[in-house]
Amino acid sequence: DEFEEAKEQARSVSEEFDEVRRRRHDTFMECFNHIADALGTTYKDLTKSSKHPMGGNAYLMLENVDEPYLGGVKYNAMPPMKRFRDMEQLSGGEKTIAALGLLFAIHSYKPAPFFVMDEIDAALDNVNVKKVCNFVTGRRGSFQSIVVTHKDQFYRHADSLVGIARDAPSGSSQTYSMDLTEYQE
Repeated sequence: DEFEEAKEQARSVSEEFDEVRRRRHDTFMECFNHIADALGTTYKDLTKSSKHPMGGNAYLMLENVDEPYLGGVKYNAMPPMKRFRDMEQLSGGEKTIAALGLLFAIHSYKPAPFFVMDEIDAALDNVNVKKVCNFVTGRRGSFQSIVVTHKDQFYRHADSLVGIARDAPSGSSQTYSMDLTEYQE
């Protein structure tokens, strides 16, 4: 009788474990599939231009399809008119665009109310800075962003500016802000 109870308890625990494993797999795959789908669109939007209206391609692939949470995720991005290469072989600007594409795709799954982006434009040329500006400003209704930058392309698209400058006589920093919404067309 004790043996049968132990067998029943072991079977019950095994069923519960299988249910948890199934839910974990389903939850992971729901998230992964959403991000993988959103990444394709997001990366295309970030890389589109008049010369390349289709934009580039980006893909996520699982290293372990059966138990995806036990393996890694491989990310590949192909800028417009470039052949397939490992991410390590992309330029700094291409890597930045790829990283932003993934960041915004992840954001689309569980949106945060705002982003703080510190010099995301450092490795970008003016053409790509403008693309990122257009992408971010085109989504003003879905999130707010604070962008730390030294490039005027972002300034032109901002709702407000905040500057910090050293005040030599007092030996401290001063903060200056300007609401630009009254000057927008």
